[in-house]
Amino acid sequence: MVTESRGANESDQDLVVRVLRGRKDAFGVIVQRYQRAIVNFTCRMVHDYETALDLSQEIFTKAYNSLDTYKPGYKFSTWLYRIATNHVIDFLRKKEPQWISIDQPGDEGDRPMEIPVERSHGIEQMAFEEKREKIEAAIQKLPPSYRRLIVLRHVNECSYDEIARICSLPLGTVKNRIFRAREMLRAALEGYL
Repeated sequence: MVTESRGANESDQDLVVRVLRGRKDAFGVIVQRYQRAIVNFTCRMVHDYETALDLSQEIFTKAYNSLDTYKPGYKFSTWLYRIATNHVIDFLRKKEPQWISIDQPGDEGDRPMEIPVERSHGIEQMAFEEKREKIEAAIQKLPPSYRRLIVLRHVNECSYDEIARICSLPLGTVKNRIFRAREMLRAALEGYL
């Protein structure tokens, strides 16, 4: 118990040092700290919760095996998201075409990961759920390279600089692609919102 509470208060960099010195339990603290965010990011990219869980486990395994490449001068979360985004993009490249038309209808059975929200009653809640589902569907129709930027920016609330580092893109390219992705979303949701 002392280790868990101590680990919860330690910085990511301190935990990495402990793991590299042979304290594997410290990596468990890292997983607990980032698991929800990585699963959420992955689920929004692949649009399937079970697949997202499997991919997230693979992402943490890759991170564990690559800890010696982490440079403490950078945010650990940026390094981890970079592994996650590369892994998910590789998965998507193998699974689906690189570009998807935003006019192409999605599968009827596709359901986004449920997001806990405060429940209100009646028509307001139904309208909120319908709007959320339309937005989720529009995001899923974006090409993967645009989808990951939108998810990183608007779901995971990463700064433009963090996204640039995670995706290994120039800052201007990130801003431009997020702008284009928003325009695609606006076009896909035109007349609805």
